[in-house]
Amino acid sequence: MAGTPRRKKAPLDFRNPQLADALQTQDMAALAFALRHGPTVVPLMRPGQRDDPRDSGEVWTYRDPNTGDVALLLFSDAAHKPAALPPAVGLHSSAWLRAFLGAHGDEITTVFFDIAGPHPMQATPADVIAALDA
Repeated sequence: MAGTPRRKKAPLDFRNPQLADALQTQDMAALAFALRHGPTVVPLMRPGQRDDPRDSGEVWTYRDPNTGDVALLLFSDAAHKPAALPPAVGLHSSAWLRAFLGAHGDEITTVFFDIAGPHPMQATPADVIAALDA
């Protein structure tokens, strides 16, 4: 249509307000609901290729140099990600999180939510999987 202004796509919103609310109240049932029904912000070592929907990027995990324990850090909002982490983030579904923890849950010892605040929380991979499967 000639002369019709093109609509700009709304920018992707890298947050999950329900997850933020659940973390604020430290409510496990609300956390489980938010994880099942909303996206999770995940720090990435390498962002996915825009032209390949199968490429979701390379997830960044933290390995404790003293113990070797591996932690997965998840965020309710990209604004809560500490600047010291890699700059790229991904916005992933509950199905992606379930598949990722299913594949790597034996290696990951802890899942941290909003580790730098404002309302941090942690769980085991098994607890997160149970919440996703509920």
